Amino acid sequence: MLRQTLAFLLLSTCVPALAQTAPAPASEQPSRVFSGADLFGLEYAGSPQISPDGSRIAYVRKSGDVMTDKMRSTIWLVDVKNAEQVPLAGTGSQFSPVWSPDGKRLAYVGAEEGSAPQLTMRWMESGATARITGLPDSPSSIAWSPDGKQIAYVMHVPGEGTKFGEAPAKPEGAKWAEPLEVIDRVTYRADGDGYIKPGFDQVFVVAADGGAPRQLTFGKFDVSGPLSFSPDGRTLVLSSNRRADWEREPNDSEVFALDVASGALTQLTKRYGPDQNAVLSPDGSRIAFLGYDDTHLSYQPSELYVMDRDGSNVKALTKDLDRSIEDVQWAADGRLVYVSYDDKAVRKVARVDLAGKLTVLAEGLAGGGIDRPYTGGNFSVSRGGVIAWTGDTSGGLRPANLFVGKRQVTRLNETLMAGKTLGRVEPLDVTASDGRKIGAWLVLPPSYQGGARVPLILEIHGGPHSAYGQVFSTDDQLYAAHGYAVLFTNPRGSTSYGSAFANLIDKAYPGDDYTDLMSAVDAAIAKGVADPDNLFVTGGSGGGVLTSWIVGKTDRFKAAAAQKPVINWISEALTMDGTGFTSRYWFRKQPWEDPMSYWNRSPLSLVGNVKTPTMVVVGSEDFRTPVSESEQYYAALQIRGVPTALVKVPGASHGGFTARPSQSAAKASAILAWFDKYRTDASKAK
Repeated sequence: MLRQTLAFLLLSTCVPALAQTAPAPASEQPSRVFSGADLFGLEYAGSPQISPDGSRIAYVRKSGDVMTDKMRSTIWLVDVKNAEQVPLAGTGSQFSPVWSPDGKRLAYVGAEEGSAPQLTMRWMESGATARITGLPDSPSSIAWSPDGKQIAYVMHVPGEGTKFGEAPAKPEGAKWAEPLEVIDRVTYRADGDGYIKPGFDQVFVVAADGGAPRQLTFGKFDVSGPLSFSPDGRTLVLSSNRRADWEREPNDSEVFALDVASGALTQLTKRYGPDQNAVLSPDGSRIAFLGYDDTHLSYQPSELYVMDRDGSNVKALTKDLDRSIEDVQWAADGRLVYVSYDDKAVRKVARVDLAGKLTVLAEGLAGGGIDRPYTGGNFSVSRGGVIAWTGDTSGGLRPANLFVGKRQVTRLNETLMAGKTLGRVEPLDVTASDGRKIGAWLVLPPSYQGGARVPLILEIHGGPHSAYGQVFSTDDQLYAAHGYAVLFTNPRGSTSYGSAFANLIDKAYPGDDYTDLMSAVDAAIAKGVADPDNLFVTGGSGGGVLTSWIVGKTDRFKAAAAQKPVINWISEALTMDGTGFTSRYWFRKQPWEDPMSYWNRSPLSLVGNVKTPTMVVVGSEDFRTPVSESEQYYAALQIRGVPTALVKVPGASHGGFTARPSQSAAKASAILAWFDKYRTDASKAK
């Protein structure tokens, strides 16, 4: 869904790096506190897929590779009965595991270094593995036919780009410049993927034992998964936006039925707003899907719907929940639907019957990233109703592990963490100025003694429609290991507390969320933890917006680090990867119709007030909050003589800001070095 996809999930100047970001020589005693070098040793679980009979789980284990400076994905198999686990054979990266209907095979995507990812098959009894495709691009949304004979998937199909004119004929052997690039799409680049190549995502099927794939969908429209087969294998349901003006109305997808034999598409939903994540019931009589009526509010929760297979009798099952549904899976008997959602900063799995009755089955899910404490996590359900999920029950001291029901079946990172003293994570009671309760937590330095006041870092989440929870964060643990307490919060605008709370900042961001953050800082001071004379602030994306807004409003912070911020809403709206999103969902008019609305909510409008030394940090390939935003702020601060530094993360996108472990560690180290420069407490790091 474009609205959620585009929501802010929001080294050119040398800054002294801390010694802790480099691996210690073999002769030195390893650090007892968490360090930047430890990022390479971390592992976490994701994408659990339990076998149909509930006996085994395939999951993706992410682990750091110190030689390639990447997080590597491999698939591991866990025996549910005895928790024994073994890795899937093979080299390179492995992801997207999907069991065959009989549980005898596992399809997944395998990618060798330098090669396109391919659909790969493992026969469980023999352990044999074979690549069954030779595709030019990565397959996604893998789905088995019920008889196990075919696999459907989505893949990008290249197209011809628009051309105007032509260059003269090139002499043989001549070395000329690259040809002109013509851009004519409304959305012409995507964060993490760069400039969009001509072509569209289409549906294919291939025989499960290999062979030539067959393309099923065509035209100048993208198709979105998941893909779901009917029991007879003759129909697939999917999501697609096939409006003539889809480029200017990107948030209006519908559910379609695709005839596998003919490729004919039948539209099943019809309303303004996204309808997606469609899944057929086991008997094929109903379709569960997610969506909402788009009213251009900045936050709109996805509801769970069920309709008959022909699109009739649509019923909303979670309209009274007021939480956004993240995933949909049918029970084997077709009487229940399993879903996940965030509730007050905790991700839960629940079953929902066809009357709308909801029963929570698991909570504390986590996963999807480790640099900051965002809510997340995935689950899978066997035919017998056994639930496998990724989560954390350590109180924020471990990355995500794998669970079955209430039983933890992996112990990732125990060897590494056994030698570390981590910063304890504890809730902080915060009441906003208008009496609202605000979710907040403190990460205390590992050596913290009760009653001591220590420097405080206010760390602000992006989004702004997202949520932090009490889960593991490498950034926060690195800050805490350096002697800072870390305060992270869910101010108004955050998700998981209901639509009304999230939309308190609708068409008014940044605004009163600022006062919530100040109330949280005051609470940390009142608790006796934060040193009021050594306050610091940082945040990324939407948190970068609020960081730069804060230093324009108050001088109470010693130093700030605005990470990948938006500084000027007009320039951001017209240069971000999803042009049209900001002006539609966060403002009432276009920039040229009401420029002062954009200016009055732009941190750049407050730069004349800024006295706080402020570092600006951004990925060099950020297309969500483009580099030009950070450069504008850096230039303005330099012109005014405010101490500043511009730190660029080479090759990093907005979403991949901390994807490389070395850069994640170096980024945290640079921020700490900046804060240390202005820290004045007696225990200041030397």
